[in-house]
Amino acid sequence: MPQETEGQAPVSVHRAFVVYFRTNSAVTQGRVAGRVEHIASGQATHFASLEELLAFIDQVLANVRAPPRRRRSR
Repeated sequence: MPQETEGQAPVSVHRAFVVYFRTNSAVTQGRVAGRVEHIASGQATHFASLEELLAFIDQVLANVRAPPRRRRSR
């Protein structure tokens, strides 16, 4: 698994998803179906295409904000 390298944006649980693919999915053939869940909010949906999967992720990320960053104490 690739390691984070300098200059890359950090990852956040607020932008994390779990994707379950149905056993008959064939990603290389463009056939995907399953369930996706947003970790932080618990929002979930079933999808029957890559377009539906990406539309859900886009919708959630547009409406979910990460918590404010902590200010450094002086």
